Amino acid sequence: MPPRFHCPLPLAEDLSLRLPDEVAHHALRVLRLRYGEPVRVFDGKGAEFDAELVKLDGEAGVKLGRPVEGEREAPLQVTLVQALAVADKMDWIVQKAVELGAVAVQPVEAERCVLKLVGERAGKRVEHWRQVAVSAAEQCGRRRLCEVGELRRLPQWLAGNVQGERWILSPDEGEALSAMPRPEGPVSLLIGPEGGWSEGELAAARAAGCRPVRLGPRVLRTETAGLAALAAMMALWGDF
Repeated sequence: MPPRFHCPLPLAEDLSLRLPDEVAHHALRVLRLRYGEPVRVFDGKGAEFDAELVKLDGEAGVKLGRPVEGEREAPLQVTLVQALAVADKMDWIVQKAVELGAVAVQPVEAERCVLKLVGERAGKRVEHWRQVAVSAAEQCGRRRLCEVGELRRLPQWLAGNVQGERWILSPDEGEALSAMPRPEGPVSLLIGPEGGWSEGELAAARAAGCRPVRLGPRVLRTETAGLAALAAMMALWGDF
């Protein structure tokens, strides 16, 4: 597969357009591509085109060819509602969630989160995670971007209007994923922080309609739990 680049611009067959500066830098300076080489560009909303890297008025651009056919989105729509994790664990979670087919990652702040983000710092981290999601989509072949939501406190998210079912991963209770029927619509899956959910949070989640589910007898780390559950869901009901 040729190198793929996310270009959030209107795309159409035979169109020539200038690449955004950050995309041009990545293509020419990081990947060291040359003009005339084949690439692919996608708009993040489902459109993707074969293209040729060209110079337009002294700047890097692409000449679009034929649209790329086929679909790479999973038939199961899962939003990973992930409690904040420390260090680069959130980067890993976002990257792998994109590869596994999640439609969105919603970061939430829970009582036992070690990482605390507020104000400008929170905004910068969310923007960073969105760029991680873009890079992951470029690598894995997805044409639609996995949305990364603004950071919310868990009570805020529980009080919100969420489409579809709400599940919460809990190793001590709930129904085994392998014994559950295929969900009929979207699913939001809540994953706790390093310290786990508090009893109050579990009670609030149940009161908000969250269904406890479990994977197995072992307690998984926060950076493992959501991705393992997502992989299991895709194997049971998705496209694996």
